[in-house]
Amino acid sequence: MPATEIVPETLASPPMSVDEDYERTVRDDIALFGRQVEAHLAGEITADQFRAIRLRRGIYGQRQAGVQMIRTKIPGGMVDAAQMEQMARVAEEYGGGRAHLTTRQNIQFHFVPLGKVPELLERLADVRLTTREACYNTVRNVTCCPMAGLLPNEVFDPRPYARQVALAFLHRELTDNLPRKFKIAFTGYPEDTMVGAIHDIGLRALIREEGGERRRGFRMVAGGGLGPMPNEAEVLDEFVPVERLVNRCEAVIRVFARYGNRQNKNKARMKFIIRERGFAWFKDAVEGEYREILANGGIPAPEMVPEGFGGFTRRPSAFGTGATLPVVSSNGHRDPDYERWMASNVRAQQQPGFSAVTVKLSQGNLSALQMRALAGLASSAGDGFLRLTIDQNFVLAFVATGNLKRLYASLKQGGLAEGGAGEIDDITTCPGAYSCNLALTKSMNLGEALAEAVRGYDDPGVRKLSIKVSGCPNSCGQHWIADIGFYGNARKIGGREVPYYLMMLGGGYDASGVMRFGLTVQSVPARLAPEATRRVLSHYVSHRQASESFRDYVVRHRVELFREMTADLAKPAELFPEIYKDWGDETDFSLQLGRGECGV
Repeated sequence: MPATEIVPETLASPPMSVDEDYERTVRDDIALFGRQVEAHLAGEITADQFRAIRLRRGIYGQRQAGVQMIRTKIPGGMVDAAQMEQMARVAEEYGGGRAHLTTRQNIQFHFVPLGKVPELLERLADVRLTTREACYNTVRNVTCCPMAGLLPNEVFDPRPYARQVALAFLHRELTDNLPRKFKIAFTGYPEDTMVGAIHDIGLRALIREEGGERRRGFRMVAGGGLGPMPNEAEVLDEFVPVERLVNRCEAVIRVFARYGNRQNKNKARMKFIIRERGFAWFKDAVEGEYREILANGGIPAPEMVPEGFGGFTRRPSAFGTGATLPVVSSNGHRDPDYERWMASNVRAQQQPGFSAVTVKLSQGNLSALQMRALAGLASSAGDGFLRLTIDQNFVLAFVATGNLKRLYASLKQGGLAEGGAGEIDDITTCPGAYSCNLALTKSMNLGEALAEAVRGYDDPGVRKLSIKVSGCPNSCGQHWIADIGFYGNARKIGGREVPYYLMMLGGGYDASGVMRFGLTVQSVPARLAPEATRRVLSHYVSHRQASESFRDYVVRHRVELFREMTADLAKPAELFPEIYKDWGDETDFSLQLGRGECGV
């Protein structure tokens, strides 16, 4: 942990008993799951009985029979180099040499045979990583801003509190069988860097002056969510003092557990309670649960966290010297790629002489070799940690500014030095029909096609836009909050199935800080989605007003204009063989859906 991270005294030095208790709980659960796997494979536990058992452990069925997707929780989005090195081994031995970063700071492995899963879980536990409650009707991975502790305008570092909340609700009876999934996000900055508005609980750091003292706390919003019917969270508390944070979160979770719809999965998220009963009722219900917790006790707020949990360490801070980075000679020639990388991927830290570097990935996909390279660079050039972003990238922090050119050279050797992090060709997608039972289309392949289609734009107004793609309406790719969003669907043309995507425009926060969901334009064939995007961007470049946001531009021109602009694509007069194929496929599209075990 960098020396600059401010940690409450009670969380600073956990005794070994905390580590041992955590270790025993995790190992006992893996052993139990191993016995349950054997019983299932022997036919003693049915598939329906086994489903909840494995989902609680972060293990999803795939559309491919006999293999699983394993989701590893990364509390607060932070791992150390040894944990990343171990995940590289896991990818090599169990996941075909590949891994995937999600929009919730998880790392996933695909195509793992069920019989190998307990062994894989043991490998993760060896470095204090867990998959427990990364799926199912649970409190999912607690996310935190990857720039926590790094940038000048931070109110305070929220990482210790994110870890505390994550640990408090792990392996709890209340939180592992909720009506539906439950998501919590933290940021330490005045702006909502973690889109708390789309979470069940969003927490933003605040300092309040009381009696001449500065008190830490969080502004809490509640009730957000995406899916087919998005909802923006509302303010529940303007200020929750840090010492009551776990209590207040538990009160919200209790209301959800008590009143959530357990009969209809499509209306089971907490946002539907608020829609049906109103936010005033919801707030009163939370107050009632909160008073009961204060009077009679609830889930205790952990005073300590175990070594390795969410990147926590008791070891003294040590920053890499860069000694193993390649030597770079200056030949006096400009390198436009390096200059672009410096402009888009590198940010000066609040700590003088250090920079935070974003490593851009293609839609969160990376190889075991790249994972191993990043682990090495975290140790040799940074502070020994890797931070995951919700845009499916990594951040290396505490890189000495004088080592940036050498770090770039090393990243380039591993195919990890692409510029444009956070720009329009840094596209977010879910895995889609690559593995997911619910997905209709292969969203990652469309992501690659869209990245290629927009890569040539150098207009600054276009470069700062975002594109997000989901393979179905459930919004695991967060298409609702993108400037340009797509989600997969299907239609028939001449009796033949064709993969389509619904285009949405103008999502994201507006200038006043209100979350705006994208406006629905219309569906276009998958193969024509890049062309639809190019048309919108060309019109935007030609017709936007000075200082006008993309959302304001879309609203000013109205959805009807964009529907007319893409009408010939939605119903193409001339068909071509590729229109019947999804991106990346050689065979014609066929709609295939399995049982949903949904969602990021």
